[in-house]
Amino acid sequence: MEFDLVIKNGKVIDGTGNPWFNADIGISKGKIFFIGFIDAKKTETSKIIDSKGLVVSPGFIDIHSHADYTIPFDSNVVSTIHQGITTLVVGMCGASLAPVNPKKKELFDKEFSMASPPGLEFNVTWSSFSEYLDEVEKMSCSSNVAHFIGFGMVRLAAMGYENRPPTKEELQQMKSYIRNAMEAGAFGISTGLIYTPQAYAETNEVLEITKEVAKYDGLYFSHIRNEGELVLEAIQEVIDIVEKSGCKGGQIAHHKVSGKASWGLSKETLQLIEETNERGISITCDQYPYNRGATSLITLLPPWTHEGGPEKLIERLKDPKIKEKIKKDLYEGINFESFVKNIGWECVYISSLETEKWSKYMGKSIAEIAQDKGEDDAFEVLCEILIDEEAKGGMTVESMDEEDIERIMNGRYTIFGCDGAAIPLTGPLSYGKPHPRYFGTFPRILGRYVREKKIMPLETAIRKMTSFPAQRLGLTDRGLLKTGMCADIVIFDPNRVIDKGTFTDPVQLPEGIEYVIVNGELVIEQGKHKGILPGKILRRV
Repeated sequence: MEFDLVIKNGKVIDGTGNPWFNADIGISKGKIFFIGFIDAKKTETSKIIDSKGLVVSPGFIDIHSHADYTIPFDSNVVSTIHQGITTLVVGMCGASLAPVNPKKKELFDKEFSMASPPGLEFNVTWSSFSEYLDEVEKMSCSSNVAHFIGFGMVRLAAMGYENRPPTKEELQQMKSYIRNAMEAGAFGISTGLIYTPQAYAETNEVLEITKEVAKYDGLYFSHIRNEGELVLEAIQEVIDIVEKSGCKGGQIAHHKVSGKASWGLSKETLQLIEETNERGISITCDQYPYNRGATSLITLLPPWTHEGGPEKLIERLKDPKIKEKIKKDLYEGINFESFVKNIGWECVYISSLETEKWSKYMGKSIAEIAQDKGEDDAFEVLCEILIDEEAKGGMTVESMDEEDIERIMNGRYTIFGCDGAAIPLTGPLSYGKPHPRYFGTFPRILGRYVREKKIMPLETAIRKMTSFPAQRLGLTDRGLLKTGMCADIVIFDPNRVIDKGTFTDPVQLPEGIEYVIVNGELVIEQGKHKGILPGKILRRV
């Protein structure tokens, strides 16, 4: 037999959830050609990997990624490929890089600059989602990428930062953006209903948009409106949208229960998801294994303060009368999920700032910064930071309980995802204190939760990383170790695999991921990136 690559002596976990077995794997022309015993002496092959003592599994599928914002600058996707991730699912939380309305391009540029590290410039050469996919297909990448269209960019392109329902014409424009994306191969639509301008959309507006997705058998993924005290109501909104739109299914993004007063509600959220599936409505969720979330600093403020864009927000912070109203709404949590009300300033940590005045405080909580500056009210510090930073800046928020994390992880309908970008070890993309999930999500689950805490069998964890997300997306050629499947494979040491990054020192590669193969090509060899880019843009068929 002739193979391009042979994996010998592996402990094969095939992604089905079934127990492991010993086998060799022969790869030819980017596909898994043979699984069984291969006599190396009788085999013509250019490469043999001896995986004795190692686990051989399908490549991991990150069901919730923001790598679309970083791949144009670094196609090696260092932080994700080193986790064993061979497919990135992007366009999450309503944020995608298309569509771009040429008449409102300055709004897109502002949104991108708000989300990107300092010193990066990006030249957009497309307007429609189909043009965007054609362009990114020309950008080689170390991993495969599957795209969702973000509702935030759809609404921004049609309406800007307007806090009102769309006109009939604007609604039709948004629907046309959706049709273009779905016909180009998008897997569905995502929303981020705590972020503006998406937060201005009522349920019926989102439902009407999702009906267009349903016509193409697409999916609805949602960062829900509330992950705290109103988490059940927020999940019910997703269920209602999926059921009434008729779309293929829905997914709760980075499912969590946020804020100490709400801890334990995961029992009820998981029961709701279970009962919904039992009556024939397909709802899943994804999760990262950390007790902190991460988002933009301006998310601390009520949604109404964002109307008109960042410049208007800063104007409001400078107006003493409006500033008092902002303060009242923030401390009382009026009409939005207030992190400050739910967890306090001591649990809000700065992850990225640009100015010399404030960048020294990265990694500190806002409470610590206020104490350092002798300021009694941390709200005043937040306002000063946002004004000086022109509304930019990132944060991590310590809001989750370990019992909820483990309960959700064990949920029947839970898939795993990083909810992070793909960044290198050095340079502008690794600026600040990014969430350690960027580098450690999958190794952390395998090391901390499977090996050390034993909360689930290894085969179950791998199924949630491979065949389950493939099934959710409708990918029939990936997610399993089976003859005829695309050769996306990860080989790791089950006794060593672990995340290394922390919240104070997050930019660290994990341990134990020895080999990563994408479309039959060896990208990671003995833990080292070979600098090759064999990934593909995956399109819904």
